[in-house]
Amino acid sequence: MTSKLGHLKDLPEPLGGAAPSRVHVDRKTGNSLALAALCLSALMLGLEISSIPSILPTLEWALGADFRQLQWIMNAYTVAMTTSLMAMGTLADRFGRRRVFLIGVAAFGAASLACGLAPSAPVLIAARFLQGASGAAMLACQTAVLSHQFRDGPERGTAFGWWGIVFGFGLGFGPLIGGITVAAVSWEWVFWVHVLLALVTIGLARAGIVESSDPQARRVDGAGIATLSLAVFSLVYLITRGQPLRWGDPASLLALAGAASLVAFVVVETRAARPMFDFEAFRNRRFAGALLGSSAMNFSFWPFVIYLPIYVQAVLGYDSLGAGLVLLAYTLPTLVVPPLAERLLLRDGPGLVIPLGLFTIGAGFLLMRLAAIGAQPSWGTLLPGCILAGTGLGLTNTPVTNTATGALLPERAGMASGMDMSARMMSLAVNIALMGFILLQGVRSGLGPLAQGTVLDALAEAVAAGNLAVAGAQDLTESIARQALVRGFAWVMLYGGLCAWAFAGLSRIVLGRGASGLSVSG
Repeated sequence: MTSKLGHLKDLPEPLGGAAPSRVHVDRKTGNSLALAALCLSALMLGLEISSIPSILPTLEWALGADFRQLQWIMNAYTVAMTTSLMAMGTLADRFGRRRVFLIGVAAFGAASLACGLAPSAPVLIAARFLQGASGAAMLACQTAVLSHQFRDGPERGTAFGWWGIVFGFGLGFGPLIGGITVAAVSWEWVFWVHVLLALVTIGLARAGIVESSDPQARRVDGAGIATLSLAVFSLVYLITRGQPLRWGDPASLLALAGAASLVAFVVVETRAARPMFDFEAFRNRRFAGALLGSSAMNFSFWPFVIYLPIYVQAVLGYDSLGAGLVLLAYTLPTLVVPPLAERLLLRDGPGLVIPLGLFTIGAGFLLMRLAAIGAQPSWGTLLPGCILAGTGLGLTNTPVTNTATGALLPERAGMASGMDMSARMMSLAVNIALMGFILLQGVRSGLGPLAQGTVLDALAEAVAAGNLAVAGAQDLTESIARQALVRGFAWVMLYGGLCAWAFAGLSRIVLGRGASGLSVSG
């Protein structure tokens, strides 16, 4: 996403003199305004990822959304960001980071307005696609603008530090903010608040951000983007559909198209002169191990954020505000632990820290599972597992990014960062769908002896979405429906824990024992 710093330059000013937005702004003030704009955009991205899960049960009631539509309300955002991220970085390098950033913020605000006005779940899903694509434009430009505009050592460190803190605040406190917003106002304002933030961000960015581009920016990798987009969308759709493929089923054609697209993507990227996804980089053990860590977090911790509010509200009986408070215990350690993780990374290297973080996530999931299937589940019994999983995420998150970007030569840092973020978003999109499928199958297993056929399918989907009252229409008690939902969550928690442990072992093997500290290699 970022470019070679040695090739960064300011774009020529418009005819007639300096750009109006910069006339009366000195460098120090301009940098302060630019940092404020970048931090606000990071806050929007963080909130939009973590605040929506806490309001999904509300959206189910308000929009009449079924279980699969709830999945797509989250996954539309991640799929769009996955398929747009690297393209947006290339467009920003070529046409100007300030310009693409402003367009992205404006589009994000417009998409957020459309989300709040959505009269139905399909319209909200479409608006979330637009949010994800525009969010990719913002994210692709943030680190590039920071790298260009803050070049002095102390100033640069301070700028990146504030950006990371604000981004983390959005991620960590998003569930609580979402719950408070629903309780105090309405679910629409969870989206509409971004319209106001976008307007402020645009004003600050116009006044403070200096335009920059890369004169050697490559052309947009259209073939790579198209093949990757179709492959990811096909896989997510088929998992979310949750039905076996049969000859003559139109979905089987989509499966074939998705598989062919994945193969085509690998062929295109291995033959491209300057690929956006360089498979040769996987020969570097540090880089490969770091991407295993990036993917592992999204096989366990982050996709479970989508489903945990359903458990807290339907099984434990909390409202959206209570669910937000419980999720805060899950996400807050991710803000506190990273400084410790960085010290461990410098002292012991990624070969210890990344597997340790993933192992801790897995232990947290299995501890949550014990609490869920216990005789008297409550927020108190769930809390230790939530905190432990969040601690593991905090140990893993920044070390995998630092290791990925530091493992390759400096001029390839932008490509490494793009691959790291793409690995995260692809694994997140797939596992939101996969965890939903596992949850649904667990609920079906719990209800199987009591219902059959299409009745079972509809009942399982309703219960998996947290609608326990539907059991009464089928002459079942809410207690039976709750037990089936607990079984489904037990399956999901087991999946998340075992995946984290499997990736911990694999990353340990790939990174090796002898790596201590950080070094850069080609």
